[in-house]
Amino acid sequence: MLEATPTLDADLPRRFADFPTLVDAVEYAAKGLRGINFYSSRGELEDVVSYKDLRDQAEDIGARLVGLGFEAGERIALIAQTSADFVRFFIGCQYASVLPVPLLLPTSFGGHEGYVRQLARQMDSCGATAVITPEIMKDLVLEAASDQRFRFKGTPEEFFATATEKGELRLPQPDDLTYLQYSSGSTRFPHGIAVTHKSLMSNCHGMGYHGVKLVDDDRCVSWLPFYHDMGLVGTFLTSLSCQVTVDYLATEDFARRPMMWLSLMSRNQATITYSPTFGFDICARRLGPEALAALDLRKWRVAGIGGDMIRADVMDRFAKAFAPAGFKPTTFVASYGLAECTLAVSFMPVDTGIQIDLMDERILSGELSSQAAKYDRVDGSYGVGPINGHIVGSPNHADGCRSVVNCGRPLPDYDVEIRDSDQNILNDHEIGRVFLRGPSIMREYFGDPESTRQVLSEDGWLDTGDMGYMLDGYIYIVGRAKDLIIVNGRNHWPQDIEWAVEQLPGMRSGDIAAISLPGEDAEEVPVVLVQCRLRDPEARRVFARQVRAQISTAVGISCRIELVAPRTLPRTSSGKLSRARARAEFISGGLTALAH
Repeated sequence: MLEATPTLDADLPRRFADFPTLVDAVEYAAKGLRGINFYSSRGELEDVVSYKDLRDQAEDIGARLVGLGFEAGERIALIAQTSADFVRFFIGCQYASVLPVPLLLPTSFGGHEGYVRQLARQMDSCGATAVITPEIMKDLVLEAASDQRFRFKGTPEEFFATATEKGELRLPQPDDLTYLQYSSGSTRFPHGIAVTHKSLMSNCHGMGYHGVKLVDDDRCVSWLPFYHDMGLVGTFLTSLSCQVTVDYLATEDFARRPMMWLSLMSRNQATITYSPTFGFDICARRLGPEALAALDLRKWRVAGIGGDMIRADVMDRFAKAFAPAGFKPTTFVASYGLAECTLAVSFMPVDTGIQIDLMDERILSGELSSQAAKYDRVDGSYGVGPINGHIVGSPNHADGCRSVVNCGRPLPDYDVEIRDSDQNILNDHEIGRVFLRGPSIMREYFGDPESTRQVLSEDGWLDTGDMGYMLDGYIYIVGRAKDLIIVNGRNHWPQDIEWAVEQLPGMRSGDIAAISLPGEDAEEVPVVLVQCRLRDPEARRVFARQVRAQISTAVGISCRIELVAPRTLPRTSSGKLSRARARAEFISGGLTALAH
Protein backbone atom coordinates (compact mmCIF):
# COMPACT_ATOMS: atom_id res chain seq x y z
CA MET A 1 0.00 0.00 0.00
CA LEU A 2 1.35 3.42 -0.98
CA GLU A 3 2.15 5.89 1.78
CA ALA A 4 2.54 9.58 1.12
CA THR A 5 5.79 11.26 2.05
CA PRO A 6 5.69 12.93 5.47
CA THR A 7 5.24 16.56 6.39
CA LEU A 8 7.86 16.60 9.14
CA ASP A 9 11.50 15.53 8.98
CA ALA A 10 13.29 16.22 12.24
CA ASP A 11 16.62 14.91 10.96
CA LEU A 12 17.10 17.31 8.04
CA PRO A 13 17.44 21.01 8.91
CA ARG A 14 15.55 23.17 6.44
CA ARG A 15 17.58 25.17 3.98
CA PHE A 16 15.96 27.90 1.94
CA ALA A 17 17.31 27.26 -1.56
CA ASP A 18 20.75 28.57 -0.59
CA PHE A 19 22.41 26.37 -3.21
CA PRO A 20 24.56 27.15 -6.27
CA THR A 21 22.40 25.05 -8.62
CA LEU A 22 19.18 23.09 -8.73
CA VAL A 23 21.22 19.86 -8.69
CA ASP A 24 22.77 20.88 -5.36
CA ALA A 25 19.26 21.50 -4.02
CA VAL A 26 18.17 18.01 -5.16
CA GLU A 27 21.20 16.40 -3.54
CA TYR A 28 20.38 18.04 -0.20
CA ALA A 29 16.64 17.23 -0.33
CA ALA A 30 17.55 13.60 -1.10
CA LYS A 31 19.04 13.29 2.40
CA GLY A 32 15.56 13.62 3.92
CA LEU A 33 12.18 11.89 3.95
CA ARG A 34 9.98 14.40 2.16
CA GLY A 35 8.86 14.29 -1.46
CA ILE A 36 6.02 14.54 -4.00
CA ASN A 37 2.69 12.70 -4.04
CA PHE A 38 0.21 12.42 -6.93
CA TYR A 39 -3.53 11.97 -6.35
CA SER A 40 -6.41 10.97 -8.63
CA SER A 41 -9.53 13.05 -9.21
CA ARG A 42 -11.18 11.03 -6.42
CA GLY A 43 -8.38 11.73 -4.01
CA GLU A 44 -6.70 8.35 -4.21
CA LEU A 45 -2.92 8.27 -3.83
CA GLU A 46 -1.54 7.04 -7.17
CA ASP A 47 2.21 7.72 -7.13
CA VAL A 48 4.84 8.68 -4.56
CA VAL A 49 8.32 10.05 -5.33
CA SER A 50 10.52 10.84 -2.35
CA TYR A 51 13.24 13.38 -3.03
CA LYS A 52 15.77 10.58 -2.56
CA ASP A 53 14.03 8.48 -5.22
CA LEU A 54 13.80 11.53 -7.45
CA ARG A 55 17.56 12.09 -7.18
CA ASP A 56 18.35 8.44 -7.95
CA GLN A 57 15.98 8.28 -10.92
CA ALA A 58 17.17 11.66 -12.24
CA GLU A 59 20.80 10.51 -12.17
CA ASP A 60 19.81 7.46 -14.19
CA ILE A 61 17.95 9.57 -16.77
CA GLY A 62 20.83 12.06 -16.98
CA ALA A 63 23.34 9.29 -17.63
CA ARG A 64 21.11 7.85 -20.37
CA LEU A 65 20.76 11.27 -22.02
CA VAL A 66 24.53 11.60 -22.15
CA GLY A 67 24.76 8.04 -23.45
CA LEU A 68 22.36 8.91 -26.28
CA GLY A 69 24.71 11.71 -27.33
CA PHE A 70 22.86 14.78 -26.07
CA GLU A 71 25.20 17.76 -25.74
CA ALA A 72 25.14 20.36 -22.97
CA GLY A 73 22.52 23.01 -23.70
CA GLU A 74 20.37 20.92 -26.06
CA ARG A 75 16.64 21.35 -25.51
CA ILE A 76 14.27 18.53 -24.63
CA ALA A 77 10.53 19.22 -24.81
CA LEU A 78 8.56 17.69 -21.95
CA ILE A 79 4.78 17.50 -22.27
CA ALA A 80 3.90 18.80 -18.83
CA GLN A 81 1.41 16.26 -17.59
CA THR A 82 0.98 16.30 -13.81
CA SER A 83 2.87 13.07 -13.26
CA ALA A 84 5.92 11.53 -11.66
CA ASP A 85 7.43 11.05 -15.12
CA PHE A 86 7.50 14.79 -15.73
CA VAL A 87 9.35 15.61 -12.50
CA ARG A 88 11.80 12.72 -13.06
CA PHE A 89 12.69 13.86 -16.58
CA PHE A 90 12.80 17.55 -15.64
CA ILE A 91 15.37 16.87 -12.92
CA GLY A 92 17.07 14.19 -15.04
CA CYS A 93 17.85 16.83 -17.65
CA GLN A 94 19.75 18.80 -14.98
CA TYR A 95 22.17 15.91 -14.44
CA ALA A 96 23.09 16.01 -18.14
CA SER A 97 23.10 19.83 -18.42
CA VAL A 98 20.42 19.73 -21.11
CA LEU A 99 17.48 22.14 -20.97
CA PRO A 100 14.00 20.82 -20.24
CA VAL A 101 11.22 22.82 -21.91
CA PRO A 102 7.80 22.19 -20.30
CA LEU A 103 5.05 22.40 -22.91
CA LEU A 104 1.34 22.79 -22.48
CA LEU A 105 -1.42 20.19 -22.55
CA PRO A 106 -4.16 20.11 -25.21
CA THR A 107 -6.85 21.24 -22.74
CA SER A 108 -5.45 24.78 -23.04
CA PHE A 109 -5.92 25.01 -26.80
CA GLY A 110 -9.23 23.36 -27.65
CA GLY A 111 -9.04 21.45 -30.87
CA HIS A 112 -6.61 19.06 -32.48
CA GLU A 113 -5.22 21.40 -35.13
CA GLY A 114 -4.75 24.35 -32.78
CA TYR A 115 -2.83 22.28 -30.26
CA VAL A 116 -0.57 20.59 -32.82
CA ARG A 117 0.19 23.97 -34.42
CA GLN A 118 1.05 25.59 -31.08
CA LEU A 119 3.18 22.65 -29.97
CA ALA A 120 5.13 22.73 -33.24
CA ARG A 121 5.70 26.51 -32.89
CA GLN A 122 7.13 26.16 -29.41
CA MET A 123 9.36 23.23 -30.31
CA ASP A 124 10.62 25.12 -33.36
CA SER A 125 11.19 28.25 -31.29
CA CYS A 126 13.42 26.48 -28.77
CA GLY A 127 15.04 24.14 -31.31
CA ALA A 128 14.12 21.01 -29.34
CA THR A 129 15.94 17.86 -30.43
CA ALA A 130 13.84 15.47 -28.35
CA VAL A 131 10.33 15.28 -26.93
CA ILE A 132 9.01 13.10 -24.10
CA THR A 133 5.26 12.56 -24.13
CA PRO A 134 2.69 10.57 -22.16
CA GLU A 135 1.29 7.61 -24.09
CA ILE A 136 -2.17 9.18 -24.22
CA MET A 137 -0.83 12.16 -26.22
CA LYS A 138 1.73 10.36 -28.35
CA ASP A 139 -0.05 10.68 -31.71
CA LEU A 140 -0.62 14.43 -31.29
CA VAL A 141 2.97 15.03 -30.25
CA LEU A 142 4.46 12.95 -33.06
CA GLU A 143 2.37 14.92 -35.54
CA ALA A 144 3.78 18.18 -34.15
CA ALA A 145 7.33 16.79 -34.12
CA SER A 146 7.28 15.60 -37.72
CA ASP A 147 10.64 16.89 -38.97
CA GLN A 148 13.93 15.02 -38.84
CA ARG A 149 15.94 17.01 -36.31
CA PHE A 150 14.64 15.01 -33.33
CA ARG A 151 17.14 12.68 -31.74
CA PHE A 152 14.32 11.04 -29.78
CA LYS A 153 10.53 11.37 -29.66
CA GLY A 154 8.33 9.04 -27.66
CA THR A 155 7.12 7.96 -24.25
CA PRO A 156 9.20 7.49 -21.08
CA GLU A 157 8.97 3.73 -21.55
CA GLU A 158 10.31 4.04 -25.10
CA PHE A 159 13.10 6.30 -23.86
CA PHE A 160 14.33 3.69 -21.38
CA ALA A 161 14.11 0.97 -24.02
CA THR A 162 16.13 3.10 -26.46
CA ALA A 163 18.66 4.72 -24.11
CA THR A 164 20.39 1.59 -22.88
CA GLU A 165 23.91 3.07 -22.76
CA LYS A 166 24.92 5.42 -19.97
CA GLY A 167 27.47 8.19 -20.06
CA GLU A 168 29.18 10.20 -17.36
CA LEU A 169 26.96 12.77 -15.62
CA ARG A 170 27.50 16.37 -16.69
CA LEU A 171 26.60 18.74 -13.85
CA PRO A 172 25.70 22.40 -14.38
CA GLN A 173 27.32 25.60 -13.11
CA PRO A 174 25.36 28.47 -11.46
CA ASP A 175 25.42 30.67 -14.58
CA ASP A 176 24.21 27.87 -16.86
CA LEU A 177 20.62 27.85 -18.03
CA THR A 178 18.37 25.45 -16.13
CA TYR A 179 15.18 25.43 -18.28
CA LEU A 180 13.11 27.40 -20.77
CA GLN A 181 9.67 28.63 -19.70
CA TYR A 182 6.97 29.64 -22.16
CA SER A 183 4.77 32.36 -20.73
CA SER A 184 0.99 32.21 -21.02
CA GLY A 185 1.12 34.82 -23.80
CA SER A 186 3.48 32.77 -25.98
CA THR A 187 1.06 31.81 -28.72
CA ARG A 188 1.59 33.28 -32.18
CA PHE A 189 5.22 34.25 -31.53
CA PRO A 190 6.51 31.97 -28.77
CA HIS A 191 9.16 33.32 -26.43
CA GLY A 192 11.11 30.79 -24.38
CA ILE A 193 12.15 32.55 -21.18
CA ALA A 194 15.72 31.51 -20.33
CA VAL A 195 16.38 31.10 -16.59
CA THR A 196 19.78 30.34 -15.01
CA HIS A 197 20.39 28.15 -11.97
CA LYS A 198 21.51 31.21 -10.03
CA SER A 199 18.31 33.11 -10.87
CA LEU A 200 16.14 30.12 -10.01
CA MET A 201 17.77 29.56 -6.63
CA SER A 202 17.52 33.27 -5.83
CA ASN A 203 13.79 33.34 -6.56
CA CYS A 204 13.11 30.08 -4.68
CA HIS A 205 15.00 31.48 -1.68
CA GLY A 206 13.01 34.72 -1.84
CA MET A 207 9.70 32.88 -1.93
CA GLY A 208 10.50 30.34 0.77
CA TYR A 209 12.38 32.55 3.22
CA HIS A 210 10.90 36.03 2.70
CA GLY A 211 7.61 35.43 0.88
CA VAL A 212 5.69 32.65 2.67
CA LYS A 213 8.22 32.24 5.52
CA LEU A 214 8.28 28.43 5.52
CA VAL A 215 8.09 26.62 8.86
CA ASP A 216 8.82 23.01 9.82
CA ASP A 217 5.26 21.66 9.53
CA ASP A 218 4.44 23.26 6.18
CA ARG A 219 2.95 21.02 3.50
CA CYS A 220 1.85 22.17 0.05
CA VAL A 221 -1.10 21.11 -2.13
CA SER A 222 -1.26 22.14 -5.79
CA TRP A 223 -3.37 21.69 -8.91
CA LEU A 224 -1.35 24.22 -10.95
CA PRO A 225 0.10 22.95 -14.24
CA PHE A 226 3.83 22.35 -14.60
CA TYR A 227 3.93 24.33 -17.86
CA HIS A 228 3.02 27.51 -15.98
CA ASP A 229 5.58 29.40 -13.90
CA MET A 230 3.45 29.36 -10.75
CA GLY A 231 3.10 25.58 -10.93
CA LEU A 232 6.65 24.85 -12.08
CA VAL A 233 8.61 27.26 -9.87
CA GLY A 234 6.14 28.16 -7.15
CA THR A 235 4.97 24.72 -6.05
CA PHE A 236 7.49 22.25 -7.54
CA LEU A 237 10.96 23.79 -7.63
CA THR A 238 10.59 26.01 -4.56
CA SER A 239 9.18 23.11 -2.53
CA LEU A 240 12.03 20.87 -3.68
CA SER A 241 14.69 23.52 -3.02
CA CYS A 242 13.27 24.21 0.45
CA GLN A 243 12.52 20.52 1.27
CA VAL A 244 8.72 20.73 1.48
CA THR A 245 6.39 17.82 0.72
CA VAL A 246 3.87 18.53 -2.07
CA ASP A 247 0.58 16.78 -2.88
CA TYR A 248 -0.51 17.14 -6.52
CA LEU A 249 -3.92 17.00 -8.14
CA ALA A 250 -3.85 17.17 -11.95
CA THR A 251 -5.12 20.44 -13.41
CA GLU A 252 -7.78 18.68 -15.49
CA ASP A 253 -8.97 16.80 -12.39
CA PHE A 254 -9.27 20.09 -10.51
CA ALA A 255 -11.37 21.45 -13.39
CA ARG A 256 -13.76 18.49 -13.04
CA ARG A 257 -13.75 18.31 -9.24
CA PRO A 258 -12.44 21.59 -7.80
CA MET A 259 -13.47 20.71 -4.24
CA MET A 260 -10.93 17.85 -4.25
CA TRP A 261 -8.24 20.56 -3.96
CA LEU A 262 -9.63 21.66 -0.60
CA SER A 263 -10.37 18.08 0.41
CA LEU A 264 -6.64 17.29 0.08
CA MET A 265 -5.81 20.43 2.06
CA SER A 266 -8.11 19.19 4.81
CA ARG A 267 -7.19 15.50 4.78
CA ASN A 268 -3.41 16.04 4.72
CA GLN A 269 -3.57 19.07 7.03
CA ALA A 270 -1.69 21.07 4.43
CA THR A 271 -0.72 24.64 5.17
CA ILE A 272 0.20 26.21 1.80
CA THR A 273 -1.40 26.39 -1.62
CA TYR A 274 -1.49 28.84 -4.51
CA SER A 275 -4.09 29.71 -7.12
CA PRO A 276 -5.22 32.44 -9.49
CA THR A 277 -8.42 34.19 -8.45
CA PHE A 278 -10.64 31.92 -10.53
CA GLY A 279 -9.61 28.84 -8.50
CA PHE A 280 -10.98 30.36 -5.31
CA ASP A 281 -14.03 31.62 -7.20
CA ILE A 282 -15.03 28.23 -8.58
CA CYS A 283 -14.71 26.55 -5.15
CA ALA A 284 -16.90 29.18 -3.48
CA ARG A 285 -19.52 28.69 -6.20
CA ARG A 286 -19.46 24.88 -6.02
CA LEU A 287 -19.54 24.60 -2.23
CA GLY A 288 -22.42 22.62 -0.72
CA PRO A 289 -23.35 21.88 2.91
CA GLU A 290 -22.10 18.29 2.77
CA ALA A 291 -18.70 19.27 1.34
CA LEU A 292 -18.33 22.08 3.86
CA ALA A 293 -19.07 19.77 6.80
CA ALA A 294 -16.25 17.42 5.70
CA LEU A 295 -13.55 20.13 5.64
CA ASP A 296 -11.09 21.10 8.34
CA LEU A 297 -9.06 24.10 7.13
CA ARG A 298 -7.78 25.34 10.47
CA LYS A 299 -4.13 24.57 9.65
CA TRP A 300 -4.22 26.43 6.34
CA ARG A 301 -1.55 29.13 6.76
CA VAL A 302 -0.91 30.60 3.28
CA ALA A 303 -3.56 30.92 0.55
CA GLY A 304 -1.36 32.49 -2.09
CA ILE A 305 -2.98 34.43 -4.92
CA GLY A 306 -1.32 35.38 -8.19
CA GLY A 307 -1.21 34.68 -11.90
CA ASP A 308 -3.93 37.17 -12.85
CA MET A 309 -5.67 40.27 -11.52
CA ILE A 310 -6.63 39.63 -7.89
CA ARG A 311 -10.33 40.19 -7.21
CA ALA A 312 -11.07 41.39 -3.69
CA ASP A 313 -14.78 40.55 -3.94
CA VAL A 314 -13.99 36.92 -4.84
CA MET A 315 -11.60 36.57 -1.90
CA ASP A 316 -14.21 38.03 0.44
CA ARG A 317 -16.84 35.59 -0.81
CA PHE A 318 -14.46 32.64 -0.43
CA ALA A 319 -13.46 33.63 3.10
CA LYS A 320 -17.07 33.91 4.22
CA ALA A 321 -18.08 30.64 2.55
CA PHE A 322 -15.30 28.59 4.17
CA ALA A 323 -15.19 30.29 7.57
CA PRO A 324 -17.28 27.45 9.14
CA ALA A 325 -14.47 25.03 8.13
CA GLY A 326 -11.89 27.13 9.98
CA PHE A 327 -10.56 29.26 7.10
CA LYS A 328 -9.23 32.61 8.30
CA PRO A 329 -9.34 35.72 6.05
CA THR A 330 -5.78 36.60 7.10
CA THR A 331 -4.64 33.39 5.36
CA PHE A 332 -4.70 35.17 1.98
CA VAL A 333 -1.28 36.25 0.71
CA ALA A 334 -1.52 38.44 -2.38
CA SER A 335 1.53 38.53 -4.64
CA TYR A 336 2.81 39.76 -7.98
CA GLY A 337 5.15 38.03 -10.38
CA LEU A 338 5.89 37.07 -13.96
CA ALA A 339 7.86 34.36 -15.74
CA GLU A 340 10.41 36.92 -16.98
CA CYS A 341 11.45 37.31 -13.33
CA THR A 342 11.52 33.51 -12.88
CA LEU A 343 8.29 33.94 -10.89
CA ALA A 344 7.95 36.10 -7.77
CA VAL A 345 8.41 39.86 -7.45
CA SER A 346 6.44 40.81 -4.34
CA PHE A 347 4.43 39.34 -1.44
CA MET A 348 2.08 40.74 1.15
CA PRO A 349 3.22 39.98 4.69
CA VAL A 350 1.93 36.63 6.00
CA ASP A 351 -1.14 36.88 8.30
CA THR A 352 -2.22 40.20 6.76
CA GLY A 353 -4.99 39.14 4.39
CA ILE A 354 -6.27 41.18 1.45
CA GLN A 355 -5.64 44.91 1.53
CA ILE A 356 -7.12 47.34 -0.97
CA ASP A 357 -6.60 50.89 -2.13
CA LEU A 358 -9.66 52.78 -3.30
CA MET A 359 -8.38 54.45 -6.46
CA ASP A 360 -10.34 57.33 -8.00
CA GLU A 361 -11.81 56.19 -11.33
CA ARG A 362 -10.86 59.54 -12.85
CA ILE A 363 -7.18 58.70 -12.29
CA LEU A 364 -7.61 55.25 -13.81
CA SER A 365 -9.30 56.78 -16.85
CA GLY A 366 -6.60 59.44 -17.29
CA GLU A 367 -9.04 62.32 -16.71
CA LEU A 368 -7.30 63.42 -13.51
CA SER A 369 -3.72 63.28 -12.29
CA SER A 370 -3.19 61.54 -8.97
CA GLN A 371 -1.55 64.69 -7.62
CA ALA A 372 -4.73 66.67 -8.23
CA ALA A 373 -7.04 64.06 -6.69
CA LYS A 374 -8.15 64.16 -3.08
CA TYR A 375 -6.49 61.39 -1.11
CA ASP A 376 -7.79 61.00 2.42
CA ARG A 377 -7.25 57.80 4.39
CA VAL A 378 -8.93 59.20 7.51
CA ASP A 379 -12.53 59.50 6.38
CA GLY A 380 -12.32 56.39 4.17
CA SER A 381 -13.84 58.08 1.13
CA TYR A 382 -10.66 57.36 -0.76
CA GLY A 383 -8.05 55.32 1.01
CA VAL A 384 -6.52 52.06 2.10
CA GLY A 385 -7.93 49.30 4.25
CA PRO A 386 -8.40 45.56 4.78
CA ILE A 387 -11.25 43.87 2.97
CA ASN A 388 -12.44 40.95 5.09
CA GLY A 389 -14.88 42.21 7.67
CA HIS A 390 -13.30 45.64 8.06
CA ILE A 391 -13.34 47.07 4.57
CA VAL A 392 -13.01 50.79 3.93
CA GLY A 393 -15.86 51.43 1.54
CA SER A 394 -16.89 48.68 -0.90
CA PRO A 395 -14.83 45.74 -2.19
CA ASN A 396 -15.70 46.66 -5.77
CA HIS A 397 -16.61 49.97 -7.39
CA ALA A 398 -18.06 52.58 -5.02
CA ASP A 399 -18.25 56.35 -4.80
CA GLY A 400 -16.35 56.81 -8.03
CA CYS A 401 -13.53 54.52 -6.93
CA ARG A 402 -12.19 51.12 -7.88
CA SER A 403 -10.61 48.84 -5.30
CA VAL A 404 -7.07 47.85 -6.27
CA VAL A 405 -5.50 44.97 -4.36
CA ASN A 406 -2.17 45.49 -2.62
CA CYS A 407 0.32 42.99 -4.09
CA GLY A 408 2.91 43.46 -1.37
CA ARG A 409 6.48 44.65 -1.04
CA PRO A 410 9.21 43.61 -3.49
CA LEU A 411 11.50 40.81 -2.35
CA PRO A 412 14.87 41.97 -0.99
CA ASP A 413 17.42 42.93 -3.67
CA TYR A 414 14.66 43.84 -6.16
CA ASP A 415 14.10 47.38 -7.44
CA VAL A 416 10.75 48.51 -8.83
CA GLU A 417 10.12 51.74 -10.71
CA ILE A 418 6.89 53.11 -12.14
CA ARG A 419 7.62 55.10 -15.32
CA ASP A 420 5.61 57.25 -17.67
CA SER A 421 5.80 57.07 -21.47
CA ASP A 422 8.90 59.29 -21.43
CA GLN A 423 10.67 56.98 -18.96
CA ASN A 424 10.33 59.48 -16.10
CA ILE A 425 10.07 57.84 -12.68
CA LEU A 426 6.67 58.52 -11.11
CA ASN A 427 5.76 59.23 -7.51
CA ASP A 428 3.52 57.25 -5.17
CA HIS A 429 -0.01 56.79 -6.45
CA GLU A 430 0.88 57.79 -10.03
CA ILE A 431 -0.01 55.11 -12.57
CA GLY A 432 2.58 54.06 -15.12
CA ARG A 433 4.44 51.13 -16.54
CA VAL A 434 6.10 48.75 -14.07
CA PHE A 435 9.86 48.26 -14.48
CA LEU A 436 11.81 45.74 -12.45
CA ARG A 437 15.45 44.91 -11.74
CA GLY A 438 16.76 42.09 -9.57
CA PRO A 439 18.67 38.81 -9.31
CA SER A 440 15.98 36.62 -10.89
CA ILE A 441 15.43 38.50 -14.14
CA MET A 442 15.61 36.23 -17.17
CA ARG A 443 18.78 36.09 -19.21
CA GLU A 444 16.87 36.45 -22.50
CA TYR A 445 14.05 35.31 -24.68
CA PHE A 446 15.84 32.26 -26.02
CA GLY A 447 17.14 32.75 -29.55
CA ASP A 448 15.32 36.08 -29.96
CA PRO A 449 17.70 39.00 -29.29
CA GLU A 450 15.37 41.60 -30.81
CA SER A 451 12.44 40.72 -28.53
CA THR A 452 14.86 40.62 -25.61
CA ARG A 453 16.12 44.13 -26.38
CA GLN A 454 12.54 45.42 -26.47
CA VAL A 455 11.92 44.51 -22.83
CA LEU A 456 15.34 44.19 -21.16
CA SER A 457 17.81 47.08 -20.99
CA GLU A 458 21.58 46.75 -20.86
CA ASP A 459 21.60 47.83 -17.21
CA GLY A 460 19.18 45.06 -16.26
CA TRP A 461 15.79 46.82 -16.12
CA LEU A 462 12.85 44.71 -17.32
CA ASP A 463 9.75 46.30 -18.84
CA THR A 464 7.05 44.03 -17.39
CA GLY A 465 4.27 45.28 -19.67
CA ASP A 466 2.09 45.76 -16.57
CA MET A 467 0.55 49.04 -15.44
CA GLY A 468 0.47 49.94 -11.78
CA TYR A 469 1.66 52.24 -9.04
CA MET A 470 3.57 52.24 -5.76
CA LEU A 471 2.23 53.35 -2.39
CA ASP A 472 4.31 53.32 0.81
CA GLY A 473 6.66 50.74 -0.71
CA TYR A 474 3.86 48.39 -1.84
CA ILE A 475 2.97 47.44 -5.44
CA TYR A 476 -0.52 47.86 -6.90
CA ILE A 477 -1.24 46.41 -10.36
CA VAL A 478 -4.11 47.86 -12.40
CA GLY A 479 -3.82 45.93 -15.68
CA ARG A 480 -1.78 45.02 -18.73
CA ALA A 481 -0.69 47.89 -20.94
CA LYS A 482 -1.66 45.99 -24.10
CA ASP A 483 -5.22 45.41 -22.79
CA LEU A 484 -5.97 49.09 -22.13
CA ILE A 485 -8.86 50.43 -24.24
CA ILE A 486 -8.65 54.14 -25.14
CA VAL A 487 -11.79 55.90 -26.42
CA ASN A 488 -11.90 59.67 -26.99
CA GLY A 489 -8.70 60.04 -24.99
CA ARG A 490 -10.14 58.26 -21.95
CA ASN A 491 -8.66 55.06 -20.54
CA HIS A 492 -10.92 52.08 -19.92
CA TRP A 493 -9.59 48.98 -18.16
CA PRO A 494 -11.15 45.77 -19.49
CA GLN A 495 -11.50 44.21 -16.04
CA ASP A 496 -13.78 47.11 -15.01
CA ILE A 497 -16.09 46.45 -17.96
CA GLU A 498 -16.02 42.70 -17.32
CA TRP A 499 -16.74 43.20 -13.64
CA ALA A 500 -19.82 45.28 -14.50
CA VAL A 501 -21.27 42.50 -16.69
CA GLU A 502 -20.52 39.87 -14.02
CA GLN A 503 -23.00 41.62 -11.73
CA LEU A 504 -25.88 40.50 -13.96
CA PRO A 505 -27.69 37.34 -12.78
CA GLY A 506 -26.12 34.12 -14.07
CA MET A 507 -22.87 35.72 -15.26
CA ARG A 508 -19.54 34.38 -14.07
CA SER A 509 -15.91 35.42 -14.18
CA GLY A 510 -14.46 34.28 -17.51
CA ASP A 511 -17.76 34.66 -19.39
CA ILE A 512 -16.82 38.13 -20.66
CA ALA A 513 -13.91 39.55 -22.64
CA ALA A 514 -13.63 43.31 -23.14
CA ILE A 515 -11.48 44.15 -26.15
CA SER A 516 -11.07 46.88 -28.73
CA LEU A 517 -11.24 46.65 -32.52
CA PRO A 518 -9.90 49.11 -35.09
CA GLY A 519 -12.49 51.67 -36.19
CA GLU A 520 -12.62 54.68 -38.46
CA ASP A 521 -10.00 57.46 -38.23
CA ALA A 522 -7.73 55.27 -36.09
CA GLU A 523 -10.33 55.24 -33.28
CA GLU A 524 -10.70 52.15 -31.15
CA VAL A 525 -14.14 50.55 -30.93
CA PRO A 526 -14.83 48.92 -27.55
CA VAL A 527 -16.34 45.48 -28.02
CA VAL A 528 -17.53 43.12 -25.31
CA LEU A 529 -17.67 39.41 -26.09
CA VAL A 530 -20.12 37.61 -23.82
CA GLN A 531 -20.68 33.87 -23.61
CA CYS A 532 -24.42 33.32 -23.96
CA ARG A 533 -26.46 30.20 -23.21
CA LEU A 534 -29.74 31.53 -24.61
CA ARG A 535 -31.14 29.97 -27.80
CA ASP A 536 -34.04 32.27 -28.64
CA PRO A 537 -32.97 35.26 -30.82
CA GLU A 538 -35.37 37.64 -29.08
CA ALA A 539 -34.08 36.57 -25.65
CA ARG A 540 -30.56 37.20 -26.90
CA ARG A 541 -31.52 40.70 -28.06
CA VAL A 542 -32.96 41.51 -24.65
CA PHE A 543 -29.88 40.10 -22.94
CA ALA A 544 -27.51 42.12 -25.17
CA ARG A 545 -29.45 45.32 -24.33
CA GLN A 546 -29.14 44.49 -20.62
CA VAL A 547 -25.39 44.02 -20.96
CA ARG A 548 -25.00 47.30 -22.84
CA ALA A 549 -27.08 49.21 -20.29
CA GLN A 550 -25.19 47.64 -17.38
CA ILE A 551 -21.82 48.71 -18.81
CA SER A 552 -23.08 52.22 -19.59
CA THR A 553 -24.40 52.68 -16.05
CA ALA A 554 -21.43 51.15 -14.21
CA VAL A 555 -18.50 52.27 -16.36
CA GLY A 556 -19.87 55.11 -18.49
CA ILE A 557 -18.94 53.75 -21.89
CA SER A 558 -21.04 52.65 -24.86
CA CYS A 559 -19.86 49.28 -26.17
CA ARG A 560 -20.69 47.02 -29.07
CA ILE A 561 -21.97 43.73 -27.63
CA GLU A 562 -21.25 40.44 -29.36
CA LEU A 563 -22.65 37.19 -27.98
CA VAL A 564 -20.63 34.00 -28.45
CA ALA A 565 -21.30 30.36 -27.66
CA PRO A 566 -20.53 28.95 -24.19
CA ARG A 567 -16.96 27.74 -23.53
CA THR A 568 -15.56 29.45 -26.64
CA LEU A 569 -13.60 32.36 -25.13
CA PRO A 570 -9.93 31.28 -25.21
CA ARG A 571 -7.81 30.87 -22.10
CA THR A 572 -4.11 31.06 -21.38
CA SER A 573 -1.95 28.14 -20.27
CA SER A 574 -2.78 28.98 -16.63
CA GLY A 575 -6.54 28.88 -17.27
CA LYS A 576 -7.28 32.60 -17.23
CA LEU A 577 -9.10 34.51 -19.94
CA SER A 578 -6.90 35.52 -22.90
CA ARG A 579 -8.19 38.84 -24.24
CA ALA A 580 -5.42 38.98 -26.85
CA ARG A 581 -6.40 35.61 -28.32
CA ALA A 582 -10.10 36.44 -28.10
CA ARG A 583 -9.48 39.60 -30.10
CA ALA A 584 -7.34 37.78 -32.69
CA GLU A 585 -9.86 34.95 -33.08
CA PHE A 586 -12.79 37.35 -33.40
CA ILE A 587 -11.01 39.39 -36.09
CA SER A 588 -9.99 36.25 -38.01
CA GLY A 589 -13.45 34.71 -37.81
CA GLY A 590 -12.36 31.84 -35.58
CA LEU A 591 -14.71 33.11 -32.88
CA THR A 592 -18.17 33.51 -34.40
CA ALA A 593 -20.83 35.78 -32.95
CA LEU A 594 -24.33 34.45 -32.32
CA ALA A 595 -27.27 36.10 -34.08
CA HIS A 596 -29.19 38.57 -31.88
